Amino acid sequence: MPENTTLVTTPDLAGELCNASFDDSKMTLLVVYSVVCALGLPANCLTAWLTLLQALQGNVLAVYLFCLALCEVLYISTLPLWVIYIQNQHHWTLGPRACKVTAYIFFCNIYISILLLCCISCDRFTAVVYALESRGHRHQKTAMLISAGIFVLVGLVHYPVFHMEVMKGTCFEPLRMNTSIAGFHYARFAVGFALPLCIIVFTNHRIFRSIELSGGLTAAQKAKVKHSAIAVVVIFLVCFAPYHVVLLVKAAAFSYYRGDREAVCAFEAHVYTASVVFLCLSTVNSVADPIIYVLATDHSRQEVARIHKGWKKWSTKIEDTRLTQWKDSEETRSPTPLTHNYAFPAPGNAPGPQPAEWGSLCTLEIPTEEF
Repeated sequence: MPENTTLVTTPDLAGELCNASFDDSKMTLLVVYSVVCALGLPANCLTAWLTLLQALQGNVLAVYLFCLALCEVLYISTLPLWVIYIQNQHHWTLGPRACKVTAYIFFCNIYISILLLCCISCDRFTAVVYALESRGHRHQKTAMLISAGIFVLVGLVHYPVFHMEVMKGTCFEPLRMNTSIAGFHYARFAVGFALPLCIIVFTNHRIFRSIELSGGLTAAQKAKVKHSAIAVVVIFLVCFAPYHVVLLVKAAAFSYYRGDREAVCAFEAHVYTASVVFLCLSTVNSVADPIIYVLATDHSRQEVARIHKGWKKWSTKIEDTRLTQWKDSEETRSPTPLTHNYAFPAPGNAPGPQPAEWGSLCTLEIPTEEF
């Protein structure tokens, strides 16, 4: 069997799969998924911890950021399965149930992330543009309910994934387009991408305009806000626009060819490489979001520095304790008898601190406020 064909063992679905070349995208997918997994997991774990601390202090925005980080951690944990799948020439060996769960998490993450990014932009917009009016009206309970509603809504929309038939040996390879799939593509582009993009562009533009007109900020602070707003919009476009444009093109092609199965399938095979590469590109968002929203802020850098300082002091104390215990055990150890009952004379004490005192000189007490 050629490497660029799909293993088909289910006769009733064999005619529904559009064969496509896997080799063209293999290396790109492996590299991107591996890098995102290596960088995104620690970045989002750290982000989850930092935002949890801020949420416990009553920060409303931190609720959205914490939910976003948790969503990304769950999603990134599935990437090794996709890496194995691609490395095995798109041959799935974990069974259909694992395939559906993995795909469900994969696609839910995209739209949960997009909607949470909209919430983050809207909350920032409210807090900055309507600073006085919003006082007393932004509550953590509201943020929690909105976040929970997003998880439930996106989860329900993608629940049909568990009722889709998956061919043995594959995991959600491109099927022939039909009316239902085309309609779903149109909806994903309009509601899942275009509308959120308008919200994010509008809110960040208004935030920048409000800050620019403020007389209490320096030019450097205004420039920082401007660059942050531009980065949010650019990252959103780079990560999500290519994939959703391909979805729109595929749906439009189905409408153009009026459902001609052979023509639509040929087009699907032609754009397959671009489709999977752009879908892979959307995962870069899992690395970019923690950086531009949390880790790049001054407060987070100070918090990371504080945690690192506390960890360094704790490590030093542990090492000094071990050194003290080792030296104490050396002093209490009985001398080993030598042949002919000969023993060396007892050494004299050298001037300065004795071995038993070395540990106490090096031991550092950790302030409780470091933790």
